[in-house]
Amino acid sequence: MLFLITWSAFAVITFVNHSHNYLFKSYFDADYFQSSRESYVEQLGKYVLAPFDAEAAKKQIGVSQEEIENYRNYFGGLTEQVENIRAQYSEQIMQAEGAQDASLKDMLVAERDAKIADIKKNFESDEYVEEKIIKLKENVIDEYASEQASLRQDFLNEFTYFNYHFVNVETGEVLDSGPQDKNNVFREQFGDDNPFLTVNKAVYIDGYSNEYMSGPLYIDGEVEKFEGSITLPKSMVKSDSNFASEYHSFKMAKIIFFIVWITGIMTIAALFTVAKPSKEHFKGLEKAQYAFLRMPVDVRILLIVIAAFVWVALISSTSNTIGNLFYFRHNILSAVFEMIMNLFFMYLAVSASIIGAIWIFESVNSEEKVKQQIRHAMLYRLSEGMQDLFLNRSVGLQAIGILGVSFLAGIGFVGAGYGGGELVIIYILLFFFIALPAVLVFLRHMGYLNRIMKQTQEMAAGRLTSEIKVKGRSIFAKHAANLNSLREGVRNSMSEQAKSERLKTELITNVSHDLRTPLTSIITYTDLLKNPNLSDEERKQYIDVLDKKSARLKTLIEDLFEVSKMASGNIEITRQHLDLTLLMKQLIGEHEEEFAKSNFDLRVSMPKQPLFAYVDGQKMWRVIDNLLVNAMKYSLEGTRIYLTLKQTGSAAEITVKNVSKYELTENVEELTERFKRADASRHTDGSGLGLAIAQSIVDLHNGRLTIEVDGDLFKVTVLVPIEY
Repeated sequence: MLFLITWSAFAVITFVNHSHNYLFKSYFDADYFQSSRESYVEQLGKYVLAPFDAEAAKKQIGVSQEEIENYRNYFGGLTEQVENIRAQYSEQIMQAEGAQDASLKDMLVAERDAKIADIKKNFESDEYVEEKIIKLKENVIDEYASEQASLRQDFLNEFTYFNYHFVNVETGEVLDSGPQDKNNVFREQFGDDNPFLTVNKAVYIDGYSNEYMSGPLYIDGEVEKFEGSITLPKSMVKSDSNFASEYHSFKMAKIIFFIVWITGIMTIAALFTVAKPSKEHFKGLEKAQYAFLRMPVDVRILLIVIAAFVWVALISSTSNTIGNLFYFRHNILSAVFEMIMNLFFMYLAVSASIIGAIWIFESVNSEEKVKQQIRHAMLYRLSEGMQDLFLNRSVGLQAIGILGVSFLAGIGFVGAGYGGGELVIIYILLFFFIALPAVLVFLRHMGYLNRIMKQTQEMAAGRLTSEIKVKGRSIFAKHAANLNSLREGVRNSMSEQAKSERLKTELITNVSHDLRTPLTSIITYTDLLKNPNLSDEERKQYIDVLDKKSARLKTLIEDLFEVSKMASGNIEITRQHLDLTLLMKQLIGEHEEEFAKSNFDLRVSMPKQPLFAYVDGQKMWRVIDNLLVNAMKYSLEGTRIYLTLKQTGSAAEITVKNVSKYELTENVEELTERFKRADASRHTDGSGLGLAIAQSIVDLHNGRLTIEVDGDLFKVTVLVPIEY
């Protein structure tokens, strides 16, 4: 089956490539004979019928003023040229004087003066320069004529199998190759009812040996017409010439090609009838199919394309062998063996390409299979790798540059080995000034990368004490700096984690303490109330204590519940266009009686005009109230408390300042933590949640709450955006 397909492909391709030469055509209609004939006719006219006439060409020589000026000033002006000649001979004349060689000195002086006189005459007479240029052009014409004579002889030696007989239409001159043979296998007539053979004698002579003349040398000439014929004697077919070999090779190839084409038609007919291909013909190759399908799909396609190129090339090679079979007549067995081997390898290549194409089609016959094959394709993976390579453009360009230098260095090494002396010197220079520095830079970067990787492993193992040294400005230095930043971030994270664990422990301890204190009082006084012998006065006192402690416990639980909701984000705020100045006045009025009874002096600063902001009124009231209450609880007796409201840029700024009666030795940032107090001994009546609640409310408004401590001066600043 596969052999029938191979032979059909061989027949079809040879028919496409060679039918225009062999089908219904003789040797003299073939392209290669027609090409030889056209070359012969062209060269016959150029070298034999109307050859180049050097003497006639010399009569046409002319010299332009531009050429005279070019010749005259080629080496500079008169003064410059005279000075150059004198400088050239000065040292030689001095040497002759030193050697006391008077005759040599006289000869050099005479030669120098003659050249100077010649230069001066060039600038004095155009005719003098014109004569020189004419001689140069005559030399060019003589060189061209000599070249044409050599080419004419080559032409006569090459085309010995043609005869010609022509008559110049204008002059009647007869030109022929000798006695004409009457028995010809080919004849072409010119003139009479056919076009004349025309030769244009005008030529352009280019490629001078000097630069004084402008442009190519043009020799004008008429178009001459010839009538006559060219013939191929029948005797040449039986000779041992190249023409006879080509002639017999054509006839033999024609027979073989006709056999191939006829049998090809028969195999094609068989493939569509009795030997129709089916999948059953390609079974029994499961192992090969498994190995083939494991390759990426683009590699498989490439292999099939290569196999296709191989059998197309083998078909071309076999066709050429058939076309030149007569040349192998003295060693016909070798040519036949070559064709058989070509056909065998052609069979293997066709089989591989057909079976491979079928297997590929079966592997991509659904949309899901196509996607799967594309994901595993080498080019797809390569493109992903290239994208990753150019995530940082500097790394990508450096990698491509190093690969390019390495590739060119390899090619240069091979080229220098074949080119010899000058190429070796150039290669050595390029190697030491380009390739070697590039390799050294690459090795230095790789060494630095290894050091970075080693220290990264230590960081991954938890050893964060040593910092990676940042060297230079390369991408690896940036990577080292980023790893150092990451290391510092991990250390900070570990520190924050330790701090968080400590605060969590303190939170549990503080919550337990603050809840247990009023609860213990409630339990104690409840037990006391069970005594039937209590007086009404005592019973009333105990009930008052229970009422206060219950209220205290209720406040603690409500604050804890509220701050927990805020921290988890389960609380909503309702923003409205609110006048903060009015809110501040109302809040101060709420606490006016408490400040009057206390030993504190409240100093308020706020704008006279309204200051509006989009805030939740109740929540913002809670923030300012918590800050004022916090200030009253923890301020030093007899000091001032400052409350300020103002606009700062696009935000409203609320500031509370007071002098603490407790020494603030802890980290001020921890004061916003839950159940954290400036009173570490917890003698005050606060819950430790005031600042935490204020912080959460401000965060919900996209604002910022900051705490500053300067000695005992305690300052809280709240910034909330004015615009919604």
